[in-house]
Amino acid sequence: MKTIKSPQVPVQAVRNLKRTKIVATAGPATDDPKVLFEMMKSGLSVVRLNASHGTRADLKRRLDLVRATAAQAQEIVALLMDLSGPKIRIEGFANGPIHLEEGAAFALDTALDPKGGDINVVGTAYKNLPHDVVSGDVLLLSDGQIVLDVLSVEGTRIQTRVKVGGPLSDRKGLNRQGGGISAPALSDKDRDDIRFAAEERVDYVAVSFARDAADIKLARRLVREAGGDARIVAKIERHEAITNLDSIIEASDVVMVARGDLGVEMGYAEVTSLQKTIIHRSRALNRVVITATQMMESMIQNPVPTRAEVSDVANAVMDGTDAVMLSAETATGRYPLKAVEAMADVIRGAEKYQFGHSRPRQRDDGSVFQGTEEAIAMAVMYTANHMDVKAIVALTETGATTLWMSRLRSDIPIYAFSRNEATGRRVTMYRGVFPVLFDVVGCNTEEALYNAIFARLLELELVHQGDLVIVTKGELSGVQGGTNSMRILKVILT
Repeated sequence: MKTIKSPQVPVQAVRNLKRTKIVATAGPATDDPKVLFEMMKSGLSVVRLNASHGTRADLKRRLDLVRATAAQAQEIVALLMDLSGPKIRIEGFANGPIHLEEGAAFALDTALDPKGGDINVVGTAYKNLPHDVVSGDVLLLSDGQIVLDVLSVEGTRIQTRVKVGGPLSDRKGLNRQGGGISAPALSDKDRDDIRFAAEERVDYVAVSFARDAADIKLARRLVREAGGDARIVAKIERHEAITNLDSIIEASDVVMVARGDLGVEMGYAEVTSLQKTIIHRSRALNRVVITATQMMESMIQNPVPTRAEVSDVANAVMDGTDAVMLSAETATGRYPLKAVEAMADVIRGAEKYQFGHSRPRQRDDGSVFQGTEEAIAMAVMYTANHMDVKAIVALTETGATTLWMSRLRSDIPIYAFSRNEATGRRVTMYRGVFPVLFDVVGCNTEEALYNAIFARLLELELVHQGDLVIVTKGELSGVQGGTNSMRILKVILT
């Protein structure tokens, strides 16, 4: 063990060291910079821009607002653009919303005027729908609240009988129970939005309604061809995605458990077990995972969550999700700041219980390490979990080593020291990993390097004098994929 002495230097403070991250959706409710500022200070790590709503000008304005506010708040915050995808919707009604009665006949017609719907029929913009359904299928409208049994398909018209009725208004979503809609994952609009995301250096791009690994690979190729470096998020919300789960996870960087449409296609009774499966497989395959949809839905209107929502968020945290997501709660809700604060409180409570009841050890599944970075990461976490280590510092160009580390549950924070701002934003999504901007230039000796690291840690008040820390690095600074060493050091400042 080596003791290093270091002078103190002034640096930016790092706060909110809860380990599970919060993704929040931008919208009209976050357009006030003061609200967005306080959300960031309360634990917001990633801002989601939903390309399904608003104009391109709205997206650009909110994107710029997030960056300006993050700079003001002195916080590192990532941007995630969520592509619209092939959301199948009905068209509109001539005289406003209708109410479908159980047992009534109702038709869907792709040739109907977009505003020509009535109590008997409504249009749909998806022209291939008659080719995707047959007699005996079940169609679901409005997030599964209305259930239609398909009786026959006649040209452009699908004849159905209402099994479960209810109110129905313009542009509600349409699903086929069990999946099978043939619409491609990336529309022309999505391709244009990808180019915009690349131009704006967005950190993550989410592919909606991905069916297989090819959808993810196509999105990645389009991002790279447009000059972007965004990581790809696969939203698991189709029946086909469950069938192809492992290959989709392996093709992506991040996986999102999109419980809304997934519940509609697979049945709500399946969602909890699917969520646990997706989280487990994502972590096992070294991918980041987000749990999303209706996590604190009641806070769209109410200042506190329900007990069921608290339990939902806490269980996702204890299952090992990297991040939990707020959608309408922050985009259009009355209490966007309170929603972030409530979620942060629940996360901390769940993590306190989790780490107080388990002390994870290294994996013992007989598998072979994929490379030096994984081997170093596993050795670090095993050592840290069996010594009184207060912090782990990874000098990293891409964040890859910290991702490996974050796959093992631990209550020891991992600090990604990087000179690359994009890497800093990227790792904000990783559970238990916190970015610290740090440039190795000028650290010409090993002692000078450790001096600078300790100075940064002490100024940020992340460790105390005399604490043990583990530092990982490569022999050649600035080389991607070069992490090959770990050191156990004691921090002493004189």
